[in-house]
Amino acid sequence: MDFDFTKEQLMFKQEVVRFAKKEIVPRVQEHDLKGEFDFESFRKLGEFGILGLHFPEELGGGGADVITTVLAGEALGEAGVDGGLTLAYGAHTFLCADTIFRHGTEAQKQKFIPKLASGEWIGCMGLTEPDAGSDVASMTTSAEKKGDKYLLNGNKMFITNGPIADVAVVYAKTQPELQHAGISAFVVEKGTKGFSAGPPLIKMGVRTSHTSELIFQNCEIPAENLLGKEGDGFLMAMQTVEWDRSALLAPFVGSATYLLKKCAQYAKGRVQFGRPIGQFQATKHKLADIRIFGEAARSLVYRIAWCKDQGRPLNHLEAAVAKLYVGDWSMAPTFDAVLIHGGYGYCHEYDVERIFRDSRLAPIGGGTSDIQKMIISKLM
Repeated sequence: MDFDFTKEQLMFKQEVVRFAKKEIVPRVQEHDLKGEFDFESFRKLGEFGILGLHFPEELGGGGADVITTVLAGEALGEAGVDGGLTLAYGAHTFLCADTIFRHGTEAQKQKFIPKLASGEWIGCMGLTEPDAGSDVASMTTSAEKKGDKYLLNGNKMFITNGPIADVAVVYAKTQPELQHAGISAFVVEKGTKGFSAGPPLIKMGVRTSHTSELIFQNCEIPAENLLGKEGDGFLMAMQTVEWDRSALLAPFVGSATYLLKKCAQYAKGRVQFGRPIGQFQATKHKLADIRIFGEAARSLVYRIAWCKDQGRPLNHLEAAVAKLYVGDWSMAPTFDAVLIHGGYGYCHEYDVERIFRDSRLAPIGGGTSDIQKMIISKLM
């Protein structure tokens, strides 16, 4: 395994950092305070090429490899982009658009990918339900074939981009008696009769990411909107784990670098008892812990990205370890960052307060830490 990035990759990462600092970061605090989705920033991600970075050029993408794609996510975190926007980007590009790209027909790809890659359309994925989170097989949303259409009925919950999405990849049971093997995936467009989204949920963190319920009431969709074959849905959902354990975790890696710079700068300038607090051992240890987390998380995430670029099948144990480590331990450095900043760390004016709140989602979303431990112990 080669741990060196190419010169072109490093230059690209710095371009993303500069772009994000100039075009996105200045509006982060305002949108987080109001709990608003930043449509302008999302469109700019599309214009810059980040939303479709790994898709082929003929579909409006950049044709980049996985490591370069992960570098873009890390760069957004390193620049100080909020967790809400990076979460929206991840759900849009990797959970929705990539599923269509991997499993869609040529007609489906041509119809959806260019508009998703450019940011003209926003995508989401409907998998989790009010009573079916970690236990995917217990979902109750159904899809019954009626001639050349499917009738969808059911509810999805905690759907990132739900209230603002133009297109959704939705999982439903076509053969309920088969449990996992009876789950299928469909593309559902905004405006389809019987399809609606609930109001945005008010969340502790990632507040600029709009999350809601999706509602299907005798929702009629053409049979041609089926992705792959009936019964392929569960495997499709599991394949998104490859991105969830690499590109979706990358902003947390970049955020650790951002935190470290912020904390080091503050520790040098904040004077107590006649000297900068950065000279006290307690502060030094906190800074060291933030650095340790960043290095370890980076190694775990890029190992998965490298294996994906090599065409190797995903090692689910390693993926679960990466998700668990980044999810659980990303909260510790954000907590230390608040402590280093003292009372200022508890105020919205300082970014560490927002990053602390955003980090709380990491052990929950995309598979809880308890589920990751179950996976790890089972595979061991």
